[in-house]
Amino acid sequence: MKLTLTRKQQEIFDFLSQNQDNFRHPPTLEELCSSLGVSSRGSLHAHIKALIDANLIESPERKQRGIRLTEYAKQLISGSSDQGGLPFVGYIAAGRPIEAVETISYMAVPDQLRTQKPCYVLKIKGDSMIEQGIFDGDWVVIEQRSYARNGEIVVALVNKSEATLKFIEQYPHETLLIPANAKMEAMRYKPEQVEIQGVLVGQMRSYSNYF
Repeated sequence: MKLTLTRKQQEIFDFLSQNQDNFRHPPTLEELCSSLGVSSRGSLHAHIKALIDANLIESPERKQRGIRLTEYAKQLISGSSDQGGLPFVGYIAAGRPIEAVETISYMAVPDQLRTQKPCYVLKIKGDSMIEQGIFDGDWVVIEQRSYARNGEIVVALVNKSEATLKFIEQYPHETLLIPANAKMEAMRYKPEQVEIQGVLVGQMRSYSNYF
C-alpha cells in the first residue's frame, strides 16, 4: 500500500504507531507537540489534518479526547511489521545533490540490515560512492538521526532543499561532504547549510537489471 506523506507527517505517524501501546490515553495535540518538540500548534494541526485525510488518524468530529489511529492505520502498521517493512522515501543522490523526495511507501527489509531505532530506505542515483561499494540503483537503509561522527556515511540535507549521500567531516568553520570516487572532489559548506537526516546502516542490491 502506497502512502504519500511529507517527512513531518511520516514522523508524526511513526511516533503514534511506535508509541500507541505506551499511552495511557490517546495524546492530545498539546501532548503531541511536547513529545515531538514542535513549538507551533497550528503547524502540527495542519499535519494532523493531512493524516486525517489519508485515513490514518480518526477525525475529531467523533468527539473523543486525544489523537487516535484509525483501524486502517493499525492494519497497515501490522502488515508492515509482519513483512519487516520500512518507509521507502525515494531517491538520494550519490553525486551532486538532488531535490529531496518526500513520497512514502513501504519496503520489506531484513532485520539484519536495520537497527532498533527508526530507519528508512532510499534508492541511490549516481556514482560518487562507488569506491565504497555503493552503486547506482542500490537501496540503502538509513538510521534516522540528526547527528553523526566524522567519517560516517550520512544523508545530508543541503540548504534545506537538496539531499545527498556522502562521508561527513564536521569542523567549527565548515562541513565537508566527501565522495568515495577519486574523480570527484569534496563539497564544502558552512555548518549551518548542512542538516544530517540519518546515517547509513545497511545496503541492498538487485542484480535483475544487470543481465
